[in-house]
Amino acid sequence: MMRHFLRDDDLTPDAQREVLALAQALKAGQRPQPLAGRAVAVLFDKASTRTRVSFSVGVHELGGLPVVLDAASTQSGRGEGVEDTVRVLDRQVAAIVWRTFAQASLEQAAAVSRVPVVNALTDEFHPCQILADLLTLAEHRGGLRPDGPALAGRALAYLGDGANNMAHSYLLGGATAGLDVRVACPAGFEPDPAVVDRAREVAAGTGGRVSVTQDVATAVAGADAVATDTWVSMGQEDEAAERTRPFEPYRVDAAVLAQAGDPVFLHCLPAYRGVEVSAEALDGPASVVWDQAENRLHAQKALLVHLLGDGA
Repeated sequence: MMRHFLRDDDLTPDAQREVLALAQALKAGQRPQPLAGRAVAVLFDKASTRTRVSFSVGVHELGGLPVVLDAASTQSGRGEGVEDTVRVLDRQVAAIVWRTFAQASLEQAAAVSRVPVVNALTDEFHPCQILADLLTLAEHRGGLRPDGPALAGRALAYLGDGANNMAHSYLLGGATAGLDVRVACPAGFEPDPAVVDRAREVAAGTGGRVSVTQDVATAVAGADAVATDTWVSMGQEDEAAERTRPFEPYRVDAAVLAQAGDPVFLHCLPAYRGVEVSAEALDGPASVVWDQAENRLHAQKALLVHLLGDGA
């Protein structure tokens, strides 16, 4: 059966742990070449720095050719349908990686594709980022569990926009890893209830926990990691002024980190110092955001190896 990675719970707990363990091995120096003589299409409908670089370098390091395409430079930018584009690509590439807007478009692509389709970001989910975040948390908080859920027993607090793709992926990916995931957000910006329900279903099988609260102190107490994201996602720039005010109590600063105890700080970047995070927190000793950014490379390489069914 064709394996795709459209959202975080497309990986079982065992598969997620195996991907993360492989990512650690790749970071330590293993050099498999499962893509030798093959290409991967990497499609961008949204601006990108980390995703563009990490997938381009990762495909190259796996021995393949990254074919990086922006919507404006392809026929999809002139109205060619998703299915038609995919039917052209899947005859020539080993996988399709797509950073786009609607999750439904990605699902359309996967429905007809003969090669794995990878979600490099949609408005609903950002699962590749969460793999990198879990890898980073394991590096800084005791490693992966040898069996069972990868990070069972650890806690992660996410502060800010609970309705965005990062919150949704922390819920699903964190529950898969056995984490105690706590989302703190203002009223009116809660996660999609269907995502929360699915995360709780996953957590019931992994020993994890899922909670949504408006109280920052409750969310961060004893957390191994505190995470946030920009309050204004791509496509919301016109709403920046009105969106900022409700989130101000959820800004991550030194005081918030102190409430947690001794956490690491995560941010998927780009970060805006003085807005969702203080400069002191982003640049301080708790911050592991640069390791987190690098780990996109290693986690995504491991994911591609897993999806393509090639051992390292």
